[in-house]
Amino acid sequence: MKERDAVLLLLLTSLIWGLSFVAQSVSTESIGAFTFNGIRMVLGAIVLLPMVIKSLRTHAKDKTYMRRTIKGGVSMGAFLAAASMAQQIGIETTDAGKAAFMTSLYMIIVPFISRIFGKKIEKKIWICAVIALAGMYMLCLSGGTSLSEGDIYLLICALFFSFHILVIEKVSKDSDGVELSFIQFLTGGVICLIGMAIFETPDVSALKEAALPIAYAGFLSCGVAYTLQTVAQKYVKASKATLALSLESVWAAIGGAIILSERLSGNEIIGCALVFIAVLFAQLDIKRPSTSSR
Repeated sequence: MKERDAVLLLLLTSLIWGLSFVAQSVSTESIGAFTFNGIRMVLGAIVLLPMVIKSLRTHAKDKTYMRRTIKGGVSMGAFLAAASMAQQIGIETTDAGKAAFMTSLYMIIVPFISRIFGKKIEKKIWICAVIALAGMYMLCLSGGTSLSEGDIYLLICALFFSFHILVIEKVSKDSDGVELSFIQFLTGGVICLIGMAIFETPDVSALKEAALPIAYAGFLSCGVAYTLQTVAQKYVKASKATLALSLESVWAAIGGAIILSERLSGNEIIGCALVFIAVLFAQLDIKRPSTSSR
């Protein structure tokens, strides 16, 4: 797969995730964070089950491959569960726009962590990250900058999503993306369902009320989007992938305007434009003209 095509998959992923903020916001009125994430991740695993059975049978005899894939998938699932839980708890006490901004801070955290571990990050990526960050500030935080308890959870969420992205970059190159996604959903689902059994007591009526948001988050946000991310990141550096994925905050604002009848202000429209420009600029292959000697 060409990098350009992989970036398009990541942009589609960001669209699905952005609209998922609407679903997550609606679901907080009926069910708890452990219940929502546990069920949606199990649904994500079910979506992939038909595709993954044949693939796993093919690799079953290769113990080294299976050990590596299971280890990678479990690591992804643990970080995904932690990030999703922190995000859902944050959304319960913070408005959706602010939640989208705080979550997307991973686009700054990922290059920073990568640099700590010795990876070279293009100056262009840093510039784009700053532009996108400024855009998301105008999009989501132009009304105030105070941190609430929910904001703290969303900062933790951004940190865990950063590690999730970096783990995917490391493990996806040597394993099948669908297999990794299936294992991560199964792992994350089990972790969250254990939390549900300990801390929450959902009833049938509440689950019925949240059925549509759960279905969207399970089948599309998990089953489709996270799998697209895992497959696409094999061909795109983590620092560049985060910028494409950061468009989720823009889609969240647009989704809120269309589905929840929320209107975009002038600042929010400018913020959308800045993030979009930053993502496009990050994908441009800018090379210095070569000089020839005479």
